[in-house]
Amino acid sequence: MVECTGTFRDPHAEPDAAWGALRGHLAAGARALVQSSPFKSRKKGVPLPDDRGLFMHGINDFEFERTKHKLVSAAARTTTALAHMMRPLLDRDLTRNMITAGMSTVHSATNSQPVLDAVPKAGATDLRKGRGALDAIMFTSTNAAAALEQVMPEIAAIGFMADSLRIPTQSVSLVILNVTFQSEALSDGTVSVERDVINTIYRDAAEGTTRGRLKFSEEQNVSTDMLGENAAVAIEGVETHTRTGFMNLNVPAKPGKDDEMGSYAYCLGELTVHVARHLQKGSRRLRRPTASGVDVAGQGEQPAQAVVHGRFGQRRVRASRQLLQAQVRVAQA
Repeated sequence: MVECTGTFRDPHAEPDAAWGALRGHLAAGARALVQSSPFKSRKKGVPLPDDRGLFMHGINDFEFERTKHKLVSAAARTTTALAHMMRPLLDRDLTRNMITAGMSTVHSATNSQPVLDAVPKAGATDLRKGRGALDAIMFTSTNAAAALEQVMPEIAAIGFMADSLRIPTQSVSLVILNVTFQSEALSDGTVSVERDVINTIYRDAAEGTTRGRLKFSEEQNVSTDMLGENAAVAIEGVETHTRTGFMNLNVPAKPGKDDEMGSYAYCLGELTVHVARHLQKGSRRLRRPTASGVDVAGQGEQPAQAVVHGRFGQRRVRASRQLLQAQVRVAQA
């Protein structure tokens, strides 16, 4: 079962909760539930249940355990794109040593924004959330950095900051990533981390272990060019640049992602396939893919199938990896 309504997000809520609950699906017979958003509990300060997990396809999905994880979150769109930007850099010795990192996302409008200006709720602290979405650019918060630490624990050692803007478009968002690396100057006075090096890392990743999830482009795209893009993130190599300052470098990269029609929906579908495959195969874990292209368990199986409820409407999400093919049929909640 794939829950995409955005209404039920609390893993603590009992199946018979008056306001509805994720566990209601499990009580009704679902063997596992994949949620298209992060968990949000009403019990502040209370650890989340052990049977829930936050996973991203191609990042930490190898940690999924059939016998343990009944509630699965596929994180969120910005976090998914950011994770696939950071992973290639953290996997290389040359770029692994990061001092700080920062992300800014220019995000399309969401259903939490009113169409017209509205009166703020009593006690509201962020008055911008009540402003109309159709003709305003507004600052908002994002938990992308905090969520990233859950799927990539090494991020905790980096001073990572994140901020967000919402703009009046229906889909596709921009992520601007700035990373400060520590590296040594070469004997000829040049540095080891330059624009071409960063682009080569992303190009190799796009053609290697993250093929299909990360795309490298040297075209000058705009947001409408990204509609329907299946990759979690598309790196715009033409915008990558570096600045050298004594012992560190600042390297921004500007990618695009299709929030609704492609990127995240495609990754959600692949994670659903991953969970379904484990439910069929048993409790054996998949190994994390490596640069050498280690094969994954479960190839050659029959197509898995899941039902998706929620805001993705009648769209179809197709995901295939090598011999495994799966079709996610989308139904209105």
